[in-house]
Amino acid sequence: MSSKIGIVAGGGQFPLLFTQAAQAQGREVVVVAHEGETDPSLAETADRLYWVKLGQLGKIIKCFKSEGVTETVFLGTITKTRIFRDILPDLKGLSLWNKIDVRQDDAILRAIAGELEKEGITVLESTLYLRHLLFPKGVLGKKKPSADQLDDIRFGWRMARAVGGLDIGQCVVVRDRTVLAVEAIEGTDATIRRGGALGREKAVVVKVRKPDQDFRFDLPAIGVTTIESMQEAKAKVLAVEAGQALLFDREAVVEAANRAGIVVVGVEESADGALAMQER
Repeated sequence: MSSKIGIVAGGGQFPLLFTQAAQAQGREVVVVAHEGETDPSLAETADRLYWVKLGQLGKIIKCFKSEGVTETVFLGTITKTRIFRDILPDLKGLSLWNKIDVRQDDAILRAIAGELEKEGITVLESTLYLRHLLFPKGVLGKKKPSADQLDDIRFGWRMARAVGGLDIGQCVVVRDRTVLAVEAIEGTDATIRRGGALGREKAVVVKVRKPDQDFRFDLPAIGVTTIESMQEAKAKVLAVEAGQALLFDREAVVEAANRAGIVVVGVEESADGALAMQER
């Protein structure tokens, strides 16, 4: 194993947390950061940081090769709607883009990972060194789901899994066994606000992994902004697949949920499809 590890970084705190964890394990961290997405302060922590524009795959490969990086991870968010206005691919990126028939999240990321691995750069699981951030099973705050809310969680789970199977999104908002909103390119927070405007205090948000979720990228993620979006929309339940999603700032999330009277629960699905929400 090389002492160096690369990060293809988007926005949010995940790249910083990973950098710190990798350095604690004796790894030297080389970050390729995306302009307009990655927090510039990451340069203060990373051993080396290079900036690229969205779509510059050839430059990413060049940066890693110049540093002798043979392992990398994909971390952080990219504003998906930017692909319609801000993408500036280099020749390598444009060539790959034209080869992708279905331009959904997994198809794009798998294609990029494939190109990196052709160049001798292995893409590792994003949770390497950070498995403690995986969403826990059970009720996290003071409030527990009611019987009606449990019914909506079970219904929303089936709907979210089906949508995920089409690589559309990972989140749905439901009420009284009716789908109010489905996540697409706009992201989870916008989906919550859209669904919450219809469901209000009875809106239930369900977020799950895709059936063929690749742990190398695009894991569902929950943070304080998720709770803030729910509070704004007056939604009252957040159910997340335990062990298959990331939870950032757990204490702050629980505190915010308790203040807003929001149920937050980690749900586990067994091999036979049964859902378990037993408290830890």
